[in-house]
Amino acid sequence: MRDPLRIAFLLFPNVTQLDLTGPAQILSRLGEAQVDLVWKTRDPVPTDAGFSILPTAIFAEVPYADILCVLGGFGPNDVIADDEAMAWVGAVGAGATWVTSVCTGSLILGAAGLLDGYRPGCHWAQRDMLPLFGAIPVDARTVVDRNRVTGGGVTAGIDFALTLIALIRGEAHARMVQLALEYDPQPPFDSGSPAQAGPEIVAAYQRRVQALAPTRDEDLRALARRRGYG
Repeated sequence: MRDPLRIAFLLFPNVTQLDLTGPAQILSRLGEAQVDLVWKTRDPVPTDAGFSILPTAIFAEVPYADILCVLGGFGPNDVIADDEAMAWVGAVGAGATWVTSVCTGSLILGAAGLLDGYRPGCHWAQRDMLPLFGAIPVDARTVVDRNRVTGGGVTAGIDFALTLIALIRGEAHARMVQLALEYDPQPPFDSGSPAQAGPEIVAAYQRRVQALAPTRDEDLRALARRRGYG
């Protein structure tokens, strides 16, 4: 890997901001690392939280990265439909030392042909979509398969980033970063997974997603066929 390490996050409209800001905050503590938030333009990019984030670079300015990280949210289908964005993901991912994702960002990696035969994680609600792209889904907060390191949904991006730091800089450095950020989670509720939440809360969540994105899975299957899968 180069020195400083170049870390490229794909920033796109309707990204879940914590998918980005959690891992970006942690990976910025790698030491000797440059973090770029990459999109087509430097115009503000709207997130799903109602505020925008400024890209630091455009695609042409980041032709390679040591670490490629792709995020999730309600925007991945639009990214998969975007030839320019997918060409950048595929090209940078092909040469990256580490190919990574958080949440449904693994679906973008899969659509770019970067997860064939790999075992990635994903947000639980769309994990069953990963086989569309030749991937083998894993129910875990963080999954390491060779140089593919992927996180589950949203907050799992913090665990993912600490795992990646340990792989690159060693566990002692990762522990120091964890301490510096006082990452000592003690959630007020035990409802962070479908098994813990129970069927009523899971059903309520699924109704909410259906109302917000009623054709999300159907559209993703069509996009998979467009990308040469299925």
